[in-house]
Amino acid sequence: MKKPYLIAEMGVNFYDTAKALNITPMEAAKMYIDKAAEAGVDCAKFQSYKADTIVSKNSPAYWDLSKEPTKTQHALFQKHDSFNEEDYKELCDYTHSKGLDFTSTPFDYASADYLEDMVDFYKISSSDLSNLPFIRHVAKKGKKMIVSVGAAYLSEVDEAIRAMIEVGNNDITILHCVLSYPTDPKNANLKIIETLKKTFPNVKVGFSDHVAPDDAMMTLAVAYMLGSEVIEKHFTLDKTLPGNDHYHSGDPDDFKKAISNFQWIDSVLGSSEKTVLDCELTPRREARRSLVLTRDMKAGEVIKETDLMPKRPGTGISPEYVEIVVGRKVTRDLPEDTILTWDMI
Repeated sequence: MKKPYLIAEMGVNFYDTAKALNITPMEAAKMYIDKAAEAGVDCAKFQSYKADTIVSKNSPAYWDLSKEPTKTQHALFQKHDSFNEEDYKELCDYTHSKGLDFTSTPFDYASADYLEDMVDFYKISSSDLSNLPFIRHVAKKGKKMIVSVGAAYLSEVDEAIRAMIEVGNNDITILHCVLSYPTDPKNANLKIIETLKKTFPNVKVGFSDHVAPDDAMMTLAVAYMLGSEVIEKHFTLDKTLPGNDHYHSGDPDDFKKAISNFQWIDSVLGSSEKTVLDCELTPRREARRSLVLTRDMKAGEVIKETDLMPKRPGTGISPEYVEIVVGRKVTRDLPEDTILTWDMI
């Protein structure tokens, strides 16, 4: 099976879970990793930042304030920036012990540097797509790059890809993303996946999802069918928790459903080679047609076109040979409705 590489974006959701369960953020983060591993994802992803290095103090909110009432980006980030290098190392080791890949999106140079020995690849946020000096700094480290391209023009995507290639990094995946939380399904624009694949044939293409999960997890299924090789979605243990990302995240059951969909898609897509399958051999024989006599015929009589009718099954002479059969003689007496075979003419 070739299902997409599936990233569970823990982000900072585990802080809210820690508060709700009255446990430490580290304990909550490990719970998230446990549940992601059980669901069958490939990678647990976190975010590494400090409020003071990611945003100015008066940056306004750009999310749904009815879901997350914090008025400034700085105030929101401050709630979730307590982890340091040692904490991410602990998360990295724990994630690897569960058989998952580990990464954390760096939002500053210090994070990018200390994460180098931990992450299995670097993930760059859409918000840093135009931060080309930072992209170059990270890409120079030589690890695989996965870059979200939300809220961007194709020219900006091109500039980011060029920046990575210029410093010698060619292991690049770009993720179609809509920078709106949550993304209205009408704005998902999944056809952009195809646009990115056509425009940038030398990089891999995937999808970073901010659409609230539907019952059948169809958004991710469609993204996979359109060719996404990597799929990232925010992950939570409780979609009803207040907070920045829970309301558009998937829970473990959603992720299991998505993986089941990927497996189903693979099974029904099958092979692109057009041939007769083993399961079609009997129906092919019984449902196709043969040349059948419309009347009793005596040995030596010449077959006319009106003496023949194509009927099932396809065990005799195929109708494609009617012009060869017409004008020939039958070799023996044959009753009406005989399925003609070559030894009869």
